[in-house]
Amino acid sequence: MSSFEKYQKRRLRLSSLSVIISITLILFLLGVLGLLVLQSKNISNKFKEKFEINIFLDNKAKKKDIAKLQKLLEQATYTKNIEFISKIDAYNNYLKDVGEDFMEELDENPLKNGFNLYLKAAYFDLDKISEIEDELSKNKFIDDVSYSKATVSNLSDLVQKTSFWLLSFSALLGLIAIVLINSYLRLSVYAKRFNIKTMQMVGATKSFIRKPFLYRSIKLGMLGALLAIAILSFILFYFNQKYASLELLKNKISIALLFLGILILGITISWLSTYFATKRFLKLKTDELYY
Repeated sequence: MSSFEKYQKRRLRLSSLSVIISITLILFLLGVLGLLVLQSKNISNKFKEKFEINIFLDNKAKKKDIAKLQKLLEQATYTKNIEFISKIDAYNNYLKDVGEDFMEELDENPLKNGFNLYLKAAYFDLDKISEIEDELSKNKFIDDVSYSKATVSNLSDLVQKTSFWLLSFSALLGLIAIVLINSYLRLSVYAKRFNIKTMQMVGATKSFIRKPFLYRSIKLGMLGALLAIAILSFILFYFNQKYASLELLKNKISIALLFLGILILGITISWLSTYFATKRFLKLKTDELYY
């Protein structure tokens, strides 16, 4: 093998490597944003399900009445979790949080027995919570239902705005990814424009000329996508182990679909970019190849 042929092969390998790295980085960034979109819902649900509704019980409620009410609340479709807080627990919590002992001036504990109700994320809505409040208020053993309406409203607005901007940025980055991958592959084909014209001049058909370029682009797109998926998987597993409470791998189907989308996107953009680039250079005249 001559030194020129070795040089050409080395140049081709470097060109392929640069395209793979470029595709990997672009798809990786797109994948990170996709994971943020997926995990933002998971994380927002975590916050929603930590929202606390305080149910205060009538002092006349007996233990059997409280047990019956607890069972009804546990079986309710909107309940994520529920915990009973006795008046003694409420007093101890107040003493711990505030540090002042109001019992020094009182003969008995004025606090009430109650429940802390945590809703499922799907029910974290001001109208739905109001309906639940009305339903609970009809129970004769429930004295009062308390929660922060401002917190519900503010968190709902924050989730909507965050979702909108994440989706908008994802769409923008997706468009940038398409443009950049297209540019890298067009440059790769551009470097071979004289080879294309030479094959065309000796009678090779367009499909015959285009075929190796398309095969190479599909291979590069697939390799770039698989590398991006591998890096994303490593990062995802790492953060899932470090922050297990976030349950980053909870929705495995959505993550698998995202990775499949990255693979399909890498292959599709590479194929289309190369197809249209070769189509353009096949139409050029010999003297136009220099411009």
